[in-house]
Amino acid sequence: MTYKINEELIEKIHDSSNLVDIVSRYLKLKKTGSNYVGLCPFHSEKTPSFTVSESKQLFHCFGCGEGGDLITFIMKIENLSFVEAVKFLADLQGISIEESNKVDDKLNLEKKLIYEINKEAAKFYYYNLKKSKEASRYLQNRKINEKVIKKFGLGYAPDRWDSIKKYLQQKGYKEVDIEKAGLIGRRKDDTGYYDKFRNRIIFPIIDAKKRVIGFGGRILDNTMPKYLNSKDTLVFSKGDNLYGLNLIKRYSDSQKLILVEGYMDVIALAQNGIDYVVASLGTAFTHNQAKLLKRYKREIYICYDSDKAGINASIKALNILRKEGVEPKVIVLPTGQDPDDFINKNGLNEFNKLINKALNYIDYKIFINKQKFDLNNTEEKIQFTKEISKILVDLKSPIEKEVYIDKVSRETGVSKEAIQKEVLGSNLKISSTFYKDKYINGKNRYNKNKIIPIKTVLEPAHLTAEKALINLMINGKNYYDIIKSHLGKEDFLNYEHNVLANIIFYQYEKNPQLTKLEPKIIIDELNKEKNIDYNLIDEIMDMKIDFLSDDKHKLIEDLIDRINYSKLRIKRKEIINEIQQIESKKGKNEGDVEKFKLLCIELTKLDKKLETHI
Repeated sequence: MTYKINEELIEKIHDSSNLVDIVSRYLKLKKTGSNYVGLCPFHSEKTPSFTVSESKQLFHCFGCGEGGDLITFIMKIENLSFVEAVKFLADLQGISIEESNKVDDKLNLEKKLIYEINKEAAKFYYYNLKKSKEASRYLQNRKINEKVIKKFGLGYAPDRWDSIKKYLQQKGYKEVDIEKAGLIGRRKDDTGYYDKFRNRIIFPIIDAKKRVIGFGGRILDNTMPKYLNSKDTLVFSKGDNLYGLNLIKRYSDSQKLILVEGYMDVIALAQNGIDYVVASLGTAFTHNQAKLLKRYKREIYICYDSDKAGINASIKALNILRKEGVEPKVIVLPTGQDPDDFINKNGLNEFNKLINKALNYIDYKIFINKQKFDLNNTEEKIQFTKEISKILVDLKSPIEKEVYIDKVSRETGVSKEAIQKEVLGSNLKISSTFYKDKYINGKNRYNKNKIIPIKTVLEPAHLTAEKALINLMINGKNYYDIIKSHLGKEDFLNYEHNVLANIIFYQYEKNPQLTKLEPKIIIDELNKEKNIDYNLIDEIMDMKIDFLSDDKHKLIEDLIDRINYSKLRIKRKEIINEIQQIESKKGKNEGDVEKFKLLCIELTKLDKKLETHI
């Protein structure tokens, strides 16, 4: 049986496999620095000299000299042919291999022909650059030297309608095949063909296998469009490739990878010593391009233009990369500049400073909103805080969330408590409708001696947390068990909430077989009460909590945390009131002085708890 083994299949196998995982099936590896080492399986040794690079997906033995990639390793370790090794890995990764047929063979031949045509075209453009004074002067003005021109294979398309067509025809290629490569187009009157690229600086687009797959062109006069890319062909799809990716493995040992928007950004940065840069190809950044970047297992940085379009593109790229499991950072440029402008005006050291100051997803969203809203304006400050609160909801770590709340509080002057309330409100989708009036009757008070009405004015976030926890306990004994381990019924400070908490605790302790409390049980007990705000009761009973996160226990912890935090705040106010009373008292005695000292010590301890409280 003949299998269809092509470049796409090989790429698919490499994309879905990790050499470290594959090698670990055969020998024990130990991580050393950024690599993994172990005893070589291909020769006898006592000291490990077999090294696997996860970032490069290559192995090498410094003892016997064996080395290669994933497929090479399987060929050697399993004693298989190339095709057998590919089949072995495809089966391992659940990738189906189609059988070869005449249609596939023809398609592969067409692709091979396009690669050949593109290679010849790249040579033609490269040699024509030296002949054009205008094109050479343009690159000199952009500070592009001969070394970089050669490295990127830059070229020039003459200002004629048939130069590439004639050149390639002389090389023996047919017009129909040159058109398939995207280098020429058919005239509207169907009288022949014309060159697509004319009077343009040419940027060959080369894939990771060093094959020329397409071209980009920058016009030298005022003709539009300013930039022109090859159309999609059998070997080229703009959304599946990145400019400069072919140079990453060959020239760069950095663990960073910077994504920019344009060809000249890549080249200008390379000219100044930053050789780990790629660019999207005249299209919005795509998921396939994100997958390409992910394969390199590096720190990803986004460095787009600082205008509105660049900011929007940065946010989209951030979201796409995060969906692919990559946590990138954004390099923020001064207003009105692109990477090309900045590096040429300020140099490598200043650009490295920007890299070191790059912002993660949350910091960048905060930065953008600070540009959007005037924090000196009260209305806009409120809107800014609300927008940031929506962003902070996504944070999984309570410590990280607290750090950002504190940061936003310092920058805006809005209290941490108010921001925490807003974040909590964003984490719950609450909808409530009133219960019918038939529930409102009765005369007697439930467990009267245990209920203490609270006069303290509670913060809205505290009330929301109490409501949500009461609702959860009513609707699940499992939630009650979690909440009870952290809070007692006396911790519910609102009067109605305290009444409900006493009912809930009593019923679950009295009836351990219950899995939840039916509304009738609650209503029957409430009917014995006086002075109850039944609107509030209805709101709690009919509350719908829509968990935005799969981690319900985490949300419960946050709600409990909110209550404990609020209790500390209440206690702090009580201590301050006592301190003020002593300070205002005339004729203080020794007992007042001692009490004053103790209160100050207690206040200091409370402040420390509040600072570290999450």
